[in-house]
Amino acid sequence: VWCIEQTLIFPDGQPLNLIVDDGGDLTAMVHSEKYAHLLPGIRGLSEETTTGVHRLYQMHARGELKVPAINVNDSVTKSKFDNLYGCRESLADGIKRATDIMVAGKIVVVAGYGDVGKGCAQSMRSYGARVLITEIDPICALQAAMEGYEVTTMEEAAPIGDIFVTATGCCDVIRGEHMQKMKDGAIVCNIGHFDTEIDVAWLENESGAERVNIKPLVDRYVFPDGHSVILLAEGRLVNLGCATGHPSFVMSNSFTNQVLAQIALWTEPEKYPVGVHCLPKKLDEEVARLHLEQLGVKLTKLTPKQAEYLGVPVEGPFKPDFYRY
Repeated sequence: VWCIEQTLIFPDGQPLNLIVDDGGDLTAMVHSEKYAHLLPGIRGLSEETTTGVHRLYQMHARGELKVPAINVNDSVTKSKFDNLYGCRESLADGIKRATDIMVAGKIVVVAGYGDVGKGCAQSMRSYGARVLITEIDPICALQAAMEGYEVTTMEEAAPIGDIFVTATGCCDVIRGEHMQKMKDGAIVCNIGHFDTEIDVAWLENESGAERVNIKPLVDRYVFPDGHSVILLAEGRLVNLGCATGHPSFVMSNSFTNQVLAQIALWTEPEKYPVGVHCLPKKLDEEVARLHLEQLGVKLTKLTPKQAEYLGVPVEGPFKPDFYRY
C-alpha cells in the first residue's frame, strides 16, 4: 500500500492527473474514501490486466467508477500477445531459475485455459511435459481437449501432478485439501493473479507445515506427515518473482497500447465519458504493424479490387470489432 501511495503526489506537490494501472490497485485506492478528493483532477485511467479490467466493469456496473477508463487488456495486441506469447516464455524462465527442474517427463497441471493458460500449456508441452488442464468454462475446456490436453479437476490432478501452475484470475484455486494430497516435492506456483489463487494463508497459518526457505522466493512447506510442497514467489506471479517477467519485445505491444490510451484520454476527453472503453481497431492494427519490421515480416497489401470485394479499406481496419482472433 505504501508503494502505491507514493504515486499519488508528485515531488512538486501536484497530484496525479492520469492513471496507468496494472491490476487495478491504484484505481481502487483513488476511489476509496481516503483519496476520493483526488478524483476531480484525474482525466482518466488505462488498465493493463484481465483482473483489473474485470474490476473496472464491476465498478461501472455498481455506479462506483468516477473517471473514464480505457480497457487496454482487450486490445488484441495486448491479450493475444502479452498474455499468450509472453507467458509461454516467462513461465518456464521463472520455474527453471527457481528450481532447475527437468520439465520433460513431468506432469504439469495448468489451472485455467484462457490466453495465459494457453501460453503456459504450450510452453510446458514443448519441454516434454504431460499437461493437464482444469477449467470452469466449457468453451475453454473444449478448446483444451481439442488441442489434445487432458481436462480434469484439481481434485483428480492433485495426487498425480509434479508442477502446478494457476492461471485463472480467481481465488482458492489450489486449496489446502489439494496440497495435502500432492506428491512429496510438488512445485506450486501462480502466473495469473495475486497470492490468493493458491491458498497461501492456509499454508502459513492453518496447515501446521514448517516453512523452510531454500533461497529467496523458493520455500518448502513440510507437513506434519512428512511430505512437502515447494511454493514459488510466495504465491505471487512466478515470472516476476523468480525471473524478470516477459521479454521486452512482447511487452512493447502492451505498452504501446498504454501510451495510445493515455494520449487519447488527455487529448480527446470528449470522446471518453465515464465508463469503460476500448481502443479503436485501427489503432490495434497499427500497434501490430509497428512491430512487424523487427521480425522481418513482409505484409501483403490489398488491391483496390480486393478491398472492394471484402468491403474493407485498403489500409484497414481489416476485421470488425466483434472478430475473435
